[in-house]
Amino acid sequence: MNPDNIRIVLVGTTHPGNIGSSARALKTMGLHRLLLVQPEAFPHPQARANAAHALDVLERAEVHADLDSALAGAALVAGLTNRARRLGAPAIDLRSFARLAVAESARHPVALLFGREHSGLSNQELDRCQYAVHIPASPTSGSLNLAAAVQVVAYELFMAAQEAPAPERRCEPATFEHMERFYRHLAQVLDRVGYLHKRNPELLMRRLRAVFGRARPDKREINALQGALRAIEAHLR
Repeated sequence: MNPDNIRIVLVGTTHPGNIGSSARALKTMGLHRLLLVQPEAFPHPQARANAAHALDVLERAEVHADLDSALAGAALVAGLTNRARRLGAPAIDLRSFARLAVAESARHPVALLFGREHSGLSNQELDRCQYAVHIPASPTSGSLNLAAAVQVVAYELFMAAQEAPAPERRCEPATFEHMERFYRHLAQVLDRVGYLHKRNPELLMRRLRAVFGRARPDKREINALQGALRAIEAHLR
């Protein structure tokens, strides 16, 4: 595992204490990259108090105005959720994802998103993920609080790093930005040929994102797909 390539991204955190506790959770498991997207209160004395012996992780935390900037350069993006989704990223249990994340972090950045304490991640935020990660738990219990969930995730990543490495991909996967450019281009072409506006555009694009998210195309494959889209545009002209 390359700790520099593991990003723990907290989106819209409302309680600053959870930020400090998350920093401590990362430190105890050898991780240090904490990214905050639009936190309601940060910096904050409660965050420092809860960070205890992990003030170095807290002080290096990156604050981002939007999710896309926090995910820039990431080649594997997953969102933690306990909500079952009929559409979108395929579900995976945390232990299985931890093995995948550890293996891929040796070569490129991996981001794991955590949502707001009261509502989790939105559908639009989960649309940017290639996997929806869940922590197995008793069906009669509620979900973990944010800092506890971060601790469990950090522990599973740490334990997965102790295992034998998984086989690496031969080709570098497309980055988050590369995929987002492709999705925008695809939507534009589908709209030009009259396919997109005849249906529910948001639902259709969510289905298509799910298809390509499961496939996880590499850079060459995405370049080929975008070349096909440009050829279609040229034909339309």
